[in-house]
Amino acid sequence: MYKEILLPINMDDTELTGRAIETAEELSERYGANLTVFTAIPDFSSSMVASYFPEDALEKAHKATWAELQKFVDARFRKPSAVHCSVGEGSPRKLIIRYVEEHGIDLIVIPARKTNLSKVFLGSNSSYVVDHAPCSVLVVRP
Repeated sequence: MYKEILLPINMDDTELTGRAIETAEELSERYGANLTVFTAIPDFSSSMVASYFPEDALEKAHKATWAELQKFVDARFRKPSAVHCSVGEGSPRKLIIRYVEEHGIDLIVIPARKTNLSKVFLGSNSSYVVDHAPCSVLVVRP
C-alpha cells in the first residue's frame, strides 16, 4: 500500500515524536516501505541573512544538522540502518510538501504539536501539511 513514508522531525522539539516514530516504523515494516526522516534548518540564502555568516556556514549547518539527525535516528529507532535521513533549508512546512512531491512520498507520518491556542489540536506545520500534501497524512498524537 505504501512505498515511501516521510517522518518530519523538529530537532528543536523531539519530545512529542515517540509515538510518531513507532507508527512510522511499524507502517514501514508492515508495507516494506522506505522510511525517510526529514528536518529543516533556517533559510540562509537571502542576501541580508547570508551577509552575517561566513560563506561556508550553510554547508556546515547542513553537515551538523545531518549528523545530529543521524545520531537521533541511531538512538530512537529500532532499525536505524533502514532509515534515510534528509535535511532541507527553509520553511519546514513548504519543504515537507516539496520533498513529498519530488520524492514520490505515499504517506507522511507527522507528530501533532500544541503551538498556540489557535492551533491546539495541530501545530501550524502539521496543519499546513494536512491541508497541502498531495498524499495521505497521518497525524500522531502523543
